[in-house]
Amino acid sequence: MTSLCWNLAALLLFLSASPLLNSHHFTYAASTSPSVTHPQIKFITGLGSDKNYEDDYPDEEHPPEVLSSVRTPILQATPQLCQYDSCSENQEPCADLSRKTGCLCPGISGADVPPHAPRIQALLPISEGDDRGKIEVQWCAPSSVVSRYRVVIQGSEGDALEFGDVLRRGLVGSLEAGTKVCVEAVNKAGHNIPSDFSCMRYDPPASSDHELLIGVIGGGVAFLLLLIIAAVILWKYKMRQKAKRDSTDGLGNPSYNTEGTL
Repeated sequence: MTSLCWNLAALLLFLSASPLLNSHHFTYAASTSPSVTHPQIKFITGLGSDKNYEDDYPDEEHPPEVLSSVRTPILQATPQLCQYDSCSENQEPCADLSRKTGCLCPGISGADVPPHAPRIQALLPISEGDDRGKIEVQWCAPSSVVSRYRVVIQGSEGDALEFGDVLRRGLVGSLEAGTKVCVEAVNKAGHNIPSDFSCMRYDPPASSDHELLIGVIGGGVAFLLLLIIAAVILWKYKMRQKAKRDSTDGLGNPSYNTEGTL
């Protein structure tokens, strides 16, 4: 009987202590179980706004970087051709103009190849000043690197005349009509091959004395024609007057007839 009471007392003591044990185990399990973290939802209300995102995310060192999806087009001006005239002399090189203004130069062959043929413009005689009687040769530069120009005269025994790379004209001596003149471009690789547009035959203009002679002859012929026309008109006038007098004399005597009887 005593042992039974003892067992009952031990059972009651165990049951009374079990809630504390269960709560301890529950607290330990709660402290050791991994915490469940819900993902943070971030809302972006606009692209490219000036809002300070540091207030929305205080726990982060840097706010999220927002990239704008709008691309700004880059407008480029249409390149223009350089204001360069290949027929004008003493100009600034086209390459220098391109570096300064960004303009475009025509394609130019390098100095390691013979240049293209220049284009001859005119052969003009000089009629005034100290160079009277000489011929001025004018040309245009080719699209090539040129170190100097040479003017070659057909049938000339002397050396060709040379001119600087920035020049576009030069004087030569008097030429006979029909003489062929060529302009050559030269660089360290050689010179161009003569072509139809780099050569020209000299055709002298009519002199003032010749024009005066033609004018005198033309005036004389015109005066002679006027005299002939005036003479013809005067002759016809006299013939008409004579015919009129003859007709008047015949009507003045009615007793006169062709048979000579009254």
